[in-house]
Amino acid sequence: MSLRLRLTLLYSTIIGGILLVFGASVYMLVNIILLNQVDDTLANVASDIMNVAQIDSSGKISVISLPPLDMTANAYVQVWSPKKELVSTSPSIGMLTDPLDPAGLDTKGTVYRDVYLQSSHIRVLTVPLQIRGRTVGILQVGTTLSVVDTTRGDLLAIMGVVALLAVALAGVGSWAVLGTALSPLASITDTVDQINRADDLSRRIPYQAQTDDEIGELVESFNQTLERLESLFTSQQRFLADVSHELRTPLTVIKGNVDLMRRMKEVDEESLNSIDQEAGRLTRLVGGLLMLAQAESGKLTLTLRPVELDSLLTEVFQQMRVLAGSKLRVHLNEIDQVVVNGDRDRLKQVLLNLGANAVQYTPAGGDVFVSLAKVGEQARLIVRDTGPGIPAEDLPHIFERFYRAEKSRTRSKVSGFGLGLAIAHWIVEHHGGKIEVDSKEGKGTTFAIWLPLLKP
Repeated sequence: MSLRLRLTLLYSTIIGGILLVFGASVYMLVNIILLNQVDDTLANVASDIMNVAQIDSSGKISVISLPPLDMTANAYVQVWSPKKELVSTSPSIGMLTDPLDPAGLDTKGTVYRDVYLQSSHIRVLTVPLQIRGRTVGILQVGTTLSVVDTTRGDLLAIMGVVALLAVALAGVGSWAVLGTALSPLASITDTVDQINRADDLSRRIPYQAQTDDEIGELVESFNQTLERLESLFTSQQRFLADVSHELRTPLTVIKGNVDLMRRMKEVDEESLNSIDQEAGRLTRLVGGLLMLAQAESGKLTLTLRPVELDSLLTEVFQQMRVLAGSKLRVHLNEIDQVVVNGDRDRLKQVLLNLGANAVQYTPAGGDVFVSLAKVGEQARLIVRDTGPGIPAEDLPHIFERFYRAEKSRTRSKVSGFGLGLAIAHWIVEHHGGKIEVDSKEGKGTTFAIWLPLLKP
């Protein structure tokens, strides 16, 4: 069953339920009003009868004149003695000698009752006639309910027809309105089918109506999902291409050196060193990929404990000086005593990666600056170099896997795989911090790491 049909049935059912409750309320109200009018008529007739009734010396009740009993052709009147003997009747009652309401003769108070008398539905008022607390007779006044029954029947028929028409109109209207409202869903389905058939994630779902309604929000969210899927698919393709390229280069070198040694039929030390270097590159590549896979799957855990960033930065600074050698100068601008809650090994990995990149891509004679300071409730680590910088179009992508700005950073045997910054970004974010980059071509690059201070 389609969504359109289900919603149409739902709306029609709701309308039908509302009309049922409304109709029942109207029916009960009309019934009460009609019965109240009948009861008022019976009470007026009974009052007139009691005004012309008299009690003789023997205690028997008698009616002086019957014309008041004929005040309405629909009123039937009987006067009964306490011994249930018929004393007087109205002319409209004919030859009927049975009580209008047999059960009413045994009551001791005024009572209204619906009874069926000779297949006629009548309303009967029974009133005990009392003098000084002694019952001297019983008055019963009745009137036919044929008009009331006819009115109630007509009302039920009219409400039934109106309800059926209303439900039918509601169903047709709901079907038409829902068809218009849900038409974008059909467009979504068609677009998704076309995407599935053509494997084209660049397509988007068109929507010309207002975008602030639910359908518009759905279309917008779906288009954003398609955009994200396209980006992920493109990244996956680039990832596979980059991995294939990074694996092919060291494997080609290793295979070439092995073939060379086989032809030479002797072990060459230079070839062994080359093989060892390429095997190390493969190990680092696999290690980086494994770490990123564990991070994305949530299996990479961080051992958080208080870490003295000043001592950690001092260690990294010494290692950066060793890496720089006599090629360039490494400066420690400022350093504060800072303690954060983090994984010491992972934070050191981040600093070593940024420091090694700065040393590697800064030309000979350049400078690299590192610093640590407290800024408010956060620690700020800065690694700045005077290298060639990163182009503005590459800055939004430098934390993606295998992304390298080839124009500004020269590939070499010791160059990385484009995984270090992606790993660093993940580590810093999972320490509750953030990593920022500012770079201008020809003026160098600055990386800033912000980490929350350890609260006492």
